[in-house]
Amino acid sequence: MSTPFPAPGSKADVEEGLVLAPRFDADGLVTCVVTDATSGDVLMVAHMNAEALSKTIATGEAHYYSRSRKKLWKKGEESGHVQTVTELRVDCDQDAILLKVQVAASGASCHTGRVSCFYRKASALGGNSGSATLEFVDAGRAFDPAKVYKS
Repeated sequence: MSTPFPAPGSKADVEEGLVLAPRFDADGLVTCVVTDATSGDVLMVAHMNAEALSKTIATGEAHYYSRSRKKLWKKGEESGHVQTVTELRVDCDQDAILLKVQVAASGASCHTGRVSCFYRKASALGGNSGSATLEFVDAGRAFDPAKVYKS
């Protein structure tokens, strides 16, 4: 598929211009951070190719590119947890996208059944070893993934 987006121009065009010209990486992807439109909580991080970004803009519903499955997917196509985009932002050098979304059904965005994919935090920050263990926070499940997903 040819991209509907122009190639990024000069540094000034990218940073100060009014044309969406995402800087896709060598694999044709751009990182996408997804937050809850009301709370501002970070829900997930995904990737978009030009087709996913174009479909998101055209439909107002979040589409992503799955690196593991190597295919386009619409968030909620199987679970019903469709993400309706209320705002799309691009970072200063147009190599990252921020979506503010409202999530349908249970409000969960994580395939584990949790509202956010960020349900664990590292403990012992500032320790000399450079390693950390994880502890659960905000880890309650909004749904049972075994009952929602076929695979």
